[in-house]
Amino acid sequence: MMNKDIKSYFPILNQEVNGNPLVYLDSAATSQKPIQVIEAMKNYYEFDNSNVHRGVHTLGNRATDKYEGAREKVRKFINAKSTEEIIFTRGTTTALNTVAASYGRANVSEGDEIVITHMEHHSNIIPWQQLAKEQKATLKYIDLEADGTLDLEKVRATITPNTKIVSVTMVSNVLGTINPVKEIAKIAHANGAIMVVDGAQGVPHAVVDVQDLDCDFLGFSGHKMCGPTGIGVLYGKKEHLEKMEPIEFGGEMIDFVGLYDSTWKELPWKFEGGTPIIAGAVGLGAAIDFLNEVGLENIAKHEHALAGYAMDELETINGLKIFGPRDPMKRCGLVTFNLDDVHPHDVATVLDMGGIAVRAGHHCAQPLMKCLQQVATARASFYMYNTEEDIDRLVQGLRSAKEYFSDVF
Repeated sequence: MMNKDIKSYFPILNQEVNGNPLVYLDSAATSQKPIQVIEAMKNYYEFDNSNVHRGVHTLGNRATDKYEGAREKVRKFINAKSTEEIIFTRGTTTALNTVAASYGRANVSEGDEIVITHMEHHSNIIPWQQLAKEQKATLKYIDLEADGTLDLEKVRATITPNTKIVSVTMVSNVLGTINPVKEIAKIAHANGAIMVVDGAQGVPHAVVDVQDLDCDFLGFSGHKMCGPTGIGVLYGKKEHLEKMEPIEFGGEMIDFVGLYDSTWKELPWKFEGGTPIIAGAVGLGAAIDFLNEVGLENIAKHEHALAGYAMDELETINGLKIFGPRDPMKRCGLVTFNLDDVHPHDVATVLDMGGIAVRAGHHCAQPLMKCLQQVATARASFYMYNTEEDIDRLVQGLRSAKEYFSDVF
């Protein structure tokens, strides 16, 4: 298990909520930020604040060095071949939309297929819905197994030579399922399709090597990996990015502007129109430093242990149903559940009264909710700073909620 002292690096966790010590179990929505990230962004604004790539003065040079230094940290973190393959975005949503709008429009035609799964976040559904409508393509879904996993035989049956794009989440934000994206990429490539990976729930929690995965594109968000909101990454193979047209135009991304025509900068800057997310990149770079210091292998091991402990304890509560794989090695550090006939929002409200923060709702995965035959679910998601004691508080809180609603109804 992770060293309990790790929590001391996260100042927000040292507080009481509704008269109780905070137990934060909503890291799948956004992770908390260590003091190292907070200080790095504060230091940038206090001493280096300037625009990048433009000025020749000292502040501009320092800001540019930090911004581009963060890009190199990202490159190493996911083992991309070059910083030319690292595009800073506002987050995973922007990354996936960029692929759909630029690569998709240029490469998907009438009669072509786009393949996704029922467990996708809305950010990995709607861009492909829109692309399919615009290009008169067919959007296909890989069916899920009863335990919320994917069967590679069904993957092979769904992807065909007509498939142009396969886009799958690395880890489900509802089921916690860890998907075999490397194997799916092989199937996609064997049929002439590209592989897009939604890494929002995967990159923060385990070592990701894009060259080993052989994915064509990968998107992820800084705020789910100890970094700030408003910054994310689109990784793309250089061979694709060089052929793609930018979808946002203006300053920073241009080479030459004439009255009736313009040319673009080289990679990666042609996709980063306008003043970039400088402080966000600085914070993301600091977050990567922190994650490297803690160790992604240690984080993954800790979360698998917590998930196993949480499922064991939650299963002792009568009337509680857990969704997703039972094997903790097949899921990440989150557990989604429902309690008897109590609405998840009511469960979350009672837990919040005890200082326990969980997520309730459809989790931006309404097609998956339909598959599960649920209107909504409650979700407890863990990160490096959570402990078995946090799980014990959750279980105690759920028992209290069950008793409360039994008395009410």
